[in-house]
Amino acid sequence: MGVSGSGKSTVGELLAERLQVPYAEADSFHPPANIRKMSAGTPLDDEDRRPWLDAIAGWLSERDGRGGVVSCSALRRRYRDRLRASGAAMFFLHLDGSEELIAQRLQGREGHFMPRSLLRSQFASLEPLEPDEHGTALAIGGTPQQVTERALAALAP
Repeated sequence: MGVSGSGKSTVGELLAERLQVPYAEADSFHPPANIRKMSAGTPLDDEDRRPWLDAIAGWLSERDGRGGVVSCSALRRRYRDRLRASGAAMFFLHLDGSEELIAQRLQGREGHFMPRSLLRSQFASLEPLEPDEHGTALAIGGTPQQVTERALAALAP
């Protein structure tokens, strides 16, 4: 989980590869209307997110104990609660970095529908993991491989 540009897709793919489990990119679950809205610089509201979160929860429940990694912003507690309602066991890795660092990353990113202008709204919406949520925050400094190693260490029993 984390804001756009925090490295969710990159680290998610590396983590899934290392764990030898399927990977899903949450952006691929967005209906076309959501992508059009974000591409136009308009933040999604909770009504927009509902079918998207339900589709991700469906993918998670299909894992049926076999494991998987999905990269999803999951910025608010209620979104994470909706994902947990799938019944799948989950561990949230919050890829955490400063707004300045992530803005720099977004400036160099090409070919993604999420404009840099929505970053501030994402940080405003972000609700860090609470103590009763199964997960941890990971600093995004370093290479994607280093972040992945920290993620693997956080997942170790």
